[in-house]
Amino acid sequence: MKCNLEGKVSLVTGAARGIGQQIANRFVENGARVIFTDVLPEVHESAAKVGQRAFAMNVTDAAQIDQVLSQVVQEFGRLDILVNNAGINTLAHRVTIDEFPRSEWDKILAVDLDGVFQVSQAAARIMRGQGSGRIINIASIAGLVPLRLQCAFIAAKAGVINLTKGMALELAPYGILVNGIAPGSTLTEGTKQLFYGEGGKFHEKVQRMLDHVPLGRPGTVDEIAVGALFLADPENSYMNGHILTIDGGWTAGYTRDF
Repeated sequence: MKCNLEGKVSLVTGAARGIGQQIANRFVENGARVIFTDVLPEVHESAAKVGQRAFAMNVTDAAQIDQVLSQVVQEFGRLDILVNNAGINTLAHRVTIDEFPRSEWDKILAVDLDGVFQVSQAAARIMRGQGSGRIINIASIAGLVPLRLQCAFIAAKAGVINLTKGMALELAPYGILVNGIAPGSTLTEGTKQLFYGEGGKFHEKVQRMLDHVPLGRPGTVDEIAVGALFLADPENSYMNGHILTIDGGWTAGYTRDF
């Protein structure tokens, strides 16, 4: 997919690898100036590979967010597109809610929901001043249809979905469109540790999960990135408050043979 992002200044959180990195790369390929941000040090290498700027940024640190966005405006003069991709889930604590550690709950909510709020708030102030902008929030199908044994993640992603819609209502009068993406299971380093790698924690259950996906396979990071590119396309100018589900049909209905 191609669109014209020439002259657009974009910031992607969680851009060191995986979905965030590929979204950032797709934006670069289509002419955008992209700021890669992440807590992981390899974000600088990821950005350098495509000739872009990178900042270390923790989405749970409001002061750091303000500092980075101020630097972006100072260097580039504006911010046209924000992609809130940074997120975490638990690998160790796949347990029922009565056993789920409160510390793990707090950590996941701080990144996956509070982080979206904090970065969006800072970006919206810039975009409102310039009278235009796009915010794209990466949620999950787990925010639409809850999955077992990950209560914090499903709560956070459900919050992101409704926050996206609320932001769309509030910011549209200022020329800012807010939409989200709900990926299904996607092939990343994280999901390899859980399912798709030979040593994955739940590797023996991967086929049972994929049996519920009509396409019968996980998505790729590029398939999610294409969705973000569609939402960022200047010609896509009337979509607002929408959650784009990219899941191979997983949430379309039951695929059991009965």
